[in-house]
Amino acid sequence: MAKGKTKPAKEATTEEKIKAAARKIFTQKGYAAARTRDIAEEAGINLALLNYYFRSKERLFELVMKENIQLFVGNLAENIGNNPHRPFIEQLEYICSSYVDMLLEYPNLPFFIMNIIQSGGGNVDINDPLFSSVAKLRGVFIYGLKEEMEKGRIKPIHPLHFIANMMSLIIFPFIAKPLLMTRVGITDNKEFESLMQERKKLIPEWIRSMLKK
Repeated sequence: MAKGKTKPAKEATTEEKIKAAARKIFTQKGYAAARTRDIAEEAGINLALLNYYFRSKERLFELVMKENIQLFVGNLAENIGNNPHRPFIEQLEYICSSYVDMLLEYPNLPFFIMNIIQSGGGNVDINDPLFSSVAKLRGVFIYGLKEEMEKGRIKPIHPLHFIANMMSLIIFPFIAKPLLMTRVGITDNKEFESLMQERKKLIPEWIRSMLKK
């Protein structure tokens, strides 16, 4: 019986070590350049053991990114989904700040999501509770947006335009980072991160200016 209790704990520890190593390697090198051998070395295990736990790099990346999204959505749900009467401007500021923080920590996440969209969903389960949480958050946010329009506080705008504009302002610099760094003269990642921290305050200000009546 003692052996039966010890084995799952050992397996869970090994899986967590692999996932922690994968997060680091994917963040440092990006999905395309990352190798399973690099992840195995970072985790301090051999490649065969990594393949035993995770069938492929694609599967490992999907799992790691999904867990990142779950953590992020859980945080938003706690601060917005469970507080539907929070002032809309505060919701906007919190969402922009949280997204930028997440993308600074997990810069490959936009590419992961784009891959899911382009592949028609891949192996993602649309019945996953994660998607219900996202839908709830979107509903609370759109309700707040419509309420602001009904009260005459902002110009009328279709929710699609609003969300597309907001997400573009947040995500584009991360997707176009290599191009922006060379064309704009950003010298290193530290400077890029500093500019992204500035955008956490600037994006809500830009949006408010565009919608001001």
